[in-house]
Amino acid sequence: MATKVLSQREQDIQMLLASEAHLGTKNCDFQMERYVYKRRTDGIYIINLGKTWEKLQLAARVIVAIENPRDIIVQSARPYGQRAVLKFAQYTGAQAAHAGPFTNQTASVVQRARL
Repeated sequence: MATKVLSQREQDIQMLLASEAHLGTKNCDFQMERYVYKRRTDGIYIINLGKTWEKLQLAARVIVAIENPRDIIVQSARPYGQRAVLKFAQYTGAQAAHAGPFTNQTASVVQRARL
């Protein structure tokens, strides 16, 4: 059953394409090169959706392995990631957080999580 749920389906790929998840930026870090399919003529890098799907599956397996969703903290340092963080936390029961509790060890509240 798990393989059926996590199998790559045409509908999932179409949703990734519709959301433009395959479009990167004009800059490509050397660590991201293995995930790049090719570069368009305008300089935008195209991300390999097959590898994206593999990483999504890995992330899903790791998240499911945590028994208590409150042990998961989700954060994004970018403004365009904030909505996704809040939606993920709402649907999974995870904690949405900002970067401060992770990076500022002198803060009065330092959050610790399993994931």
